[in-house]
This record gives sequence, C-alpha cells and structure tokens, in this order.
Amino acid sequence: MEREEKKSSLTSALIQIPPENDDSTPGPAVPVSSSRGNTILEEVKKQVWLAGPLIGVSLFQYSIQMISVMLVGHLGELPLSAASMATSFATVTGFSLLLGMATALDTLCGQSYGAKQYSMLGIHMQRAMLVLEIVSIPLAIIWVNTRPILLLLGQDHDISEAAGEYARYMVPSLFAYGLLQCLVKFLQTQNIVFPMMICSGTTTFLHVLVCWVLVFKSGLGFRGAAVANSISNWINVLLLVFYVKFSPLCANTWPGFSKQAFQNISTFLRLAVPSAIMVCLEMWSFEMMVLLSGFLPNPKLQTSVLSICHNTSYTVWMIPFGLSGAVSTRVSNELGAWNPEAACLAVNVVVVVAVTVGLLVGTVLILIRNIWGYAYSNEVEVVEYVAAMMPLVAASNFLDSLQCVLSGNARGCGWQNIGAYINLGSYYIVGIPCAVLLAFVLNVGGGGKGLWLGLTSALAVQVICLGIVTIRTNWEQEAKKAAERVDDYAIAAEVMS
Repeated sequence: MEREEKKSSLTSALIQIPPENDDSTPGPAVPVSSSRGNTILEEVKKQVWLAGPLIGVSLFQYSIQMISVMLVGHLGELPLSAASMATSFATVTGFSLLLGMATALDTLCGQSYGAKQYSMLGIHMQRAMLVLEIVSIPLAIIWVNTRPILLLLGQDHDISEAAGEYARYMVPSLFAYGLLQCLVKFLQTQNIVFPMMICSGTTTFLHVLVCWVLVFKSGLGFRGAAVANSISNWINVLLLVFYVKFSPLCANTWPGFSKQAFQNISTFLRLAVPSAIMVCLEMWSFEMMVLLSGFLPNPKLQTSVLSICHNTSYTVWMIPFGLSGAVSTRVSNELGAWNPEAACLAVNVVVVVAVTVGLLVGTVLILIRNIWGYAYSNEVEVVEYVAAMMPLVAASNFLDSLQCVLSGNARGCGWQNIGAYINLGSYYIVGIPCAVLLAFVLNVGGGGKGLWLGLTSALAVQVICLGIVTIRTNWEQEAKKAAERVDDYAIAAEVMS
C-alpha cells in the first residue's frame, strides 16, 4: 500500500510536471500532439546535455594514453612498439575490467538518485571503490609480470622486455583508474557532467606538459610516459574528490565515509561481475581481431590496416558511448522515481538519436575514405586498403551506435546478466567463428575484410538480441524492480547504521 502511494506521488527528478490548474475556469485547451512533441523535445535536450560532456570526458581520458604513445614514438621504433603493446595489454587485463565493474553504479546510483535516496549514492560509491581497489591488487601482479606473459605468448623478446618495464611503471595508474571510474559514475548519475569534463580536460592539458618533461627531460625516457599516465590519473581523481567534498551539489549524496560500505558487498558483485563481463567480452573481441590479423598473409599490411580501422572505430565510438551514459542515467533515474513512461520515452529518443548519429558518422567515414589512410601512413598500399575498409567500418559503427545505447539502457534497468549472455553469444559463438571462417577459410578481401565482417556480424546479432529484449520490456515491472532494489539497500543501510 505504501508503495502504491509512493508511486502516485513521485514525480521525475528530471522532468518537471507542472501542477494541474486549480482554477475552476478552464484554460485554453492544449493539443495532445503539441504536448507530446514538447515532452520529446525536452527529452532530447536532456540527453544531449548529458551526452555532450560525457563524450568529452571519454575523449580526454582516452587522450592521456594516446598522447603518451605519441610522445614515446619520437624516441624510436622499439619504444613505440613497447608502449603500444603495454597499453593494449593494460587495457585488456586491467582497465576494461575496472571500467566494466564500475558500470554497476549506473544501475545502483542512478535508481537511488531517482528514488531520492540520496545518501545511498555515497555508500554505493564507497563500496565500489573498496571492491575495485581490492581487485586491482591481483591485476597489478599481472602487470608486474607482463614481460614473461608476453614472452609466453610468443612476442618479440626486446619488445616484451621494454613493454614489461613500461607496464610496471603504470601500476599506480591502475589503482587511480578504479577510483576515477567510480567518481565518474557517482557524478554522472546525478547529471553532474560539466565539472567532470572540466576536470578531465584540465588533467589532459597538464598531461601534455608532464609527459613531455618526463619523457625528454627527466632521463626516464619511454618510462616517463608510463609515470606521467599514473600522475595524470591521480590528478584527475584528486580534482573530482575535491569537487565531491566541497560542491554543494553533492552535499546530500556524499554523507561522508560510512562503515555501511563494507556491508552488502556480495549484492554489489552480483551486478558488478556481469557488468564487467559485458564490457570485457566486447573489448577483448576487438583486440583479438588485431591479434588474428598477424596470422594472415602479408601480416604487416593486415595488422597495420586493422589497427588503423580499430583506432578509427574506437575514436568515433566515443560519441555513442556518451549517448549510452546519458540513456543509462535517464532510464535509471526515471525507474527509480517510478516513472516508467518517461524511461520508455528516453529509450525511444536515444535510439532515434543513435540512428541519426550513426548515419552521419558513417557518411563522413565513407566520404574521407580515400584520404584517411594518409593520417597514419604514406604508403599507397596501406592508404588504398584503408579506403577499401572504410565502408565496412562505417557499417560496423552504425551497428555499434545502436548496441551502445541499447547496452546503456540495459545498465539503467539492471539487466547486466542478460547483457553478459548476449555479448558472449554474439562475439564468441557468432562473431569470432565467422571472422575465422571468412578470413582464413574463404579468404574474403585478403583476410582483413573477413575479420571485420565477422566482427560486424557479432554487432548485428547483439543489436537484434538487445532490441528484442528492449521491445518486450514491461516498463511498469521494471519500475517495480527498481523500487524493490532501492528499498532493499535502504532498509539494509538503516539496519546496519
């Protein structure tokens, strides 16, 4: 009964519904279509307002690694190869896992904020920080042993030696990265995005100076870039910590340190583990495509072109990734506030936006296909191969835009278990086997096109499966689940306090 009363009284934390006209004199009638159109327009504005800064945050954080590798490239071929390999190894074995686990906060913090259980956001964040720092310990051990692992995988001895050293100097950034992602999710789910963008942008600009000094002036050489990565990540963490501590916008959501963060860790893991699986399965499959390209005929050409396509795809992926963060926030907030209609509208709007963005970006990629390769290489063979691959990259980017926002909706609803199974089937039962068949058996497009077509087929299956789940969603039932989840955590916190 209490829940029913709550349902009727709660209004959206983000969509303000004006009170009914109490005047007995009826006002002018407002057309239903006009009111609906205004609601949709307001939703578009909210999502763009969220997505824009989130895209900036992602680009700035990605730029830290990219700037380091670029500066190291001026030291020679071996340092560049080592830094690139170490960065890829770090992404696969560390950053992707921590990023995935932190996305559990999309559900927990977002729904708590919508339900106005503001103090729970700080507790959820502290619990996530504790878990991610503990998980970082075994990951750090893996990083310390990068050299023997790479040698075991058959990599070049000199590159493995240098990459192992680079990874060891990056270990402090691992612990900072986990904290950073928790802070980002904590603020994102409160729709506090512009301060994050400013902090990340400030950190990136400082990183250019710090990295240049450590690489070229300190005597550390290529190791200086790894040290700079660690310093910059910790700077970003400290900037956001100071903001959370002193900003009046976080006064209600940050109650201070609490012993409640040590409780209910198993319930957090029930969301965090499948969240990590969702992210890792997808990111690992892209890295595997580049690895498999080394076994094709003319491996230098294939690996170079696949790497260019992968980097291009990852860069433009930042746009739908921002939309993904926006829709996960909107959906989780509205479900937490028991506004299932608003949550459904948010999903419909973001799908239309994703389709539009995917078509625009795809068109740009096709238009620049004949010149894009020159940004990476002066060799005509590479440029022509990149031009031939760009239409496939455009198609995969379109599908990636759709799966990205649908995955964001899944996180907002708390469907991480479903998403993990879908990603497992899409990439490892359909995608990679198709890639191997097309590249190594049928030799489609010399192999490189076959690998990318296999990846595209995985994205198609992922979009279809997530789309079916989304279309069949009972939003009233999802709002009820969100309310039960929020109440369970709130009651547990009250009992333990």
